[in-house]
Amino acid sequence: MNDRRRKQRFSDEEDGGSNDEISFLDSTRKRKTRATTGFHSDGRIRRENFSTTAASGSGQKLWWDECNGFDYPEDEFKREFRMSKSTFELICSDLDSIISEDGDAAALRSPIPVKQRVAVCIRRLATGEPFRLISKRFGLSIPTCRESVLVVCSAIRSVLMPKYLRWPDTNSSRKTKQHFEAISGIPNVVGSMSTAHIPAPSLAAYFNKKQTERDGKTSYTLTLQAVVDHNGIFTDACIGWPGSMNADQVLQKSALYQRANGGFFNGVWVVGTKGYPLMDWVLVPYNRRRLTWTQHGFNEKIGEIQRVAKEAFMRLKGRWFCLQKNGDFKLQDLGVVVGACCVLHNICEMRGDGFDSDQWGFEFAVVEDEEEEEDEEMAGEVDLRSVSSMEARDAIAHNLLHHACC
Repeated sequence: MNDRRRKQRFSDEEDGGSNDEISFLDSTRKRKTRATTGFHSDGRIRRENFSTTAASGSGQKLWWDECNGFDYPEDEFKREFRMSKSTFELICSDLDSIISEDGDAAALRSPIPVKQRVAVCIRRLATGEPFRLISKRFGLSIPTCRESVLVVCSAIRSVLMPKYLRWPDTNSSRKTKQHFEAISGIPNVVGSMSTAHIPAPSLAAYFNKKQTERDGKTSYTLTLQAVVDHNGIFTDACIGWPGSMNADQVLQKSALYQRANGGFFNGVWVVGTKGYPLMDWVLVPYNRRRLTWTQHGFNEKIGEIQRVAKEAFMRLKGRWFCLQKNGDFKLQDLGVVVGACCVLHNICEMRGDGFDSDQWGFEFAVVEDEEEEEDEEMAGEVDLRSVSSMEARDAIAHNLLHHACC
């Protein structure tokens, strides 16, 4: 009889039965396991085990209950949520009041703890797991998990973004300039800028022709343009313009561009890829078929600064795998999710939560390289905005060559 009940129980789950709070009867009180699926970045299926442990004669000790336990290993927690326990607790503390208000209004029948809501969101962002699996991990319905992700991402945007994603103050900018000059020889650089593409819903305006031609399949993307400091921390982000737009077009739509037109970057540089035009405040490599030794040397040096932004995007997409796959977010929600990932990236970087691509099993360097190549094809030397910027770049290039020879 018990065998039939247990067999029917698992059959109901596999067929997509109730996704409300999960409670199972296990008369043996022994630890049982059943395999479920997870996903690697390359699309391979990963097998995992969910433990079903009888706690007091009935019920299941949920995966989340184990992760939330005091004695749960730090390294395992970091593998599951891409951040340390202390960082997770900090985020929960900062978001407690606003999520409690939203959560109580949306779940009057059974208010969900803030930590559980935050964990649902971070797990989804980190792995891109289907909500069907996340609901079973946390013992919550699929609609509740969906809602938790959006509530937490919105809270991150409104509460944490002003605190953790902002333009650096004078002291921080000085440190950034010193570091970039130390690695490249190029003075007065306050940031490294690049653009990434995030999979988006299939809307005509978001059709990405370059990526479609490169991958051989139809692609729709949303753009993320960001500036990073010398530590790979985002200091500015422009999120949401269609992937059909090139880097130059996105830049002109950004608040950063408007501030620059108001004289915000007087006497300093933001380094961009070849997809951006050379301007009085945007410094880019030479993009000619035949380069002189001076120009070639300059491109190598500026490449050291470009690499900082490139690697920051790699860590962003590697830590928050939802940014690498087609999810089921609506377009109006996707920008909020991307913004939340940028903020969480900054928090982890600032707190020294190391990035472990080997343990997490994600490969993304090739993808990011191809995206940069795509951007570099979008603008050329013909798209120069001022004679003074050309002269300034030539002067920097000659100084670099002079110092290299001395």
